[in-house]
Amino acid sequence: MEKIQTVYEKALEINLDPSIYGVFAEIGAGQETANCFFRVSATAGTVAKTISAYDMVMSDALYGKTERYVSQERLQSMLRYEFDLLVERLAKSKGDSSTFFAFCNTVRAKGYQDDGECHGWLGVRFQIKPNDKPCEIRIHIRLLDQNNPDQMEALGKVGVNLIYAAFHYRDDLKLFAESLVDDISPNRVEVDLLRFEEEHFRFIDNRLCALQLVESNLTEASLFNTEGEVVQPFDILYKKPILLLRGSFNPILKLHLDMLAQSKRVFAKELDADEQERAIEICEISTNNLLRDGLLDHGDFIDRADAIQAVGKSVLVSRSAEFHRIATYLNRCSNQSIGIVLSIGILNELFKEKWSEDLAGGMLESFGRLFKNKVNLYVYPWHNSKSGELVTADNFKAPKDWELFYRHLKDNQRICSVGTGNPSLLAKTSRSVLKQIQAGNDDWRNWVPEQAHDIVERHSRSLL
Repeated sequence: MEKIQTVYEKALEINLDPSIYGVFAEIGAGQETANCFFRVSATAGTVAKTISAYDMVMSDALYGKTERYVSQERLQSMLRYEFDLLVERLAKSKGDSSTFFAFCNTVRAKGYQDDGECHGWLGVRFQIKPNDKPCEIRIHIRLLDQNNPDQMEALGKVGVNLIYAAFHYRDDLKLFAESLVDDISPNRVEVDLLRFEEEHFRFIDNRLCALQLVESNLTEASLFNTEGEVVQPFDILYKKPILLLRGSFNPILKLHLDMLAQSKRVFAKELDADEQERAIEICEISTNNLLRDGLLDHGDFIDRADAIQAVGKSVLVSRSAEFHRIATYLNRCSNQSIGIVLSIGILNELFKEKWSEDLAGGMLESFGRLFKNKVNLYVYPWHNSKSGELVTADNFKAPKDWELFYRHLKDNQRICSVGTGNPSLLAKTSRSVLKQIQAGNDDWRNWVPEQAHDIVERHSRSLL
């Protein structure tokens, strides 16, 4: 196993590379990344300038006015300003021999009597070779330490790791992502967004970056919108009611859309008009649903995501097989009502002990975490083909030891029964439709939304 370099070893290696030269602009938590380069020898070989425009007036004078200072928009304006200024002033003297870079961050670290979310945006705008047009890499992190000095130290290390990865690991996504937390103890930093931008990275699908962060345990989940754009979950979900459908979506069916549509009707009764307008619908895929022969299938994931986006839904990819974990994650992102849509079969799964084996309080703790705050379950019916019975949340038989508990959840509308807009949709599952496609049976088109036909057919045939 190759030894992981410390951030100071990385900083020294960069300082000793005569081709790498740049500027540092850091706001909100000191100048910790630049400080790492100053602590090792040969700093003059790398650092053209460091700056921290901490005062808002000073910051606006340099980078323009903004509504939010800790935001991706502010980071982008910093990167462009600092990189362009560097090239303008040093291109004649160093442009032919240097690959210029600008490293910037804008951060909210823990302040005096401050219990708010501690997070930040970091980025590097750089040249692949001298005189090239710049490309850009941006990340968003959450700082999980409980005191300011520790957060600042972790931030500085992530900054050095990002710069080093930009120049050494940009052709290996897995190595790039995992190196961002080199020399940092576990559970100090979460990286929940990674984006590669500009012409040099035009062939990179940033959704794969999102998946890699989840696969490498750098974040619990990653989110991208209906346009396929990777977005920071807190930015999109904050103060929004959320209706989430969990599934494999292999392929996505008209049934899935009906599950969301019928659940939304019930969910909307909890919301006022403004909340209904702001509500967001999400299809979530956990990584355990993407495994093939024990490995994560990235191409499979992209195809499923394309199909979901084609029908106008956002996609969340998570490593949360347990329902209580995805509920905890959503509660962190939003303080509004949260509805999780599921089938009768999945409802039955919730009463199995395997989902709470890692919890000291067992199944009771699992349910307690699941229903914390404003989380409710919306249960879609199932047709029992053997008995002919339509099983709903109302006539569902919970395990004997949990019957009274289930009744309590139903009576208090924490578990809500949802109808079906078209009972015939219950006749097929994703698995049976997938078999039809692979067998060349065109009947599958009656079960898959038309917008997703081409994507689903391409994907399913690739699995043959």
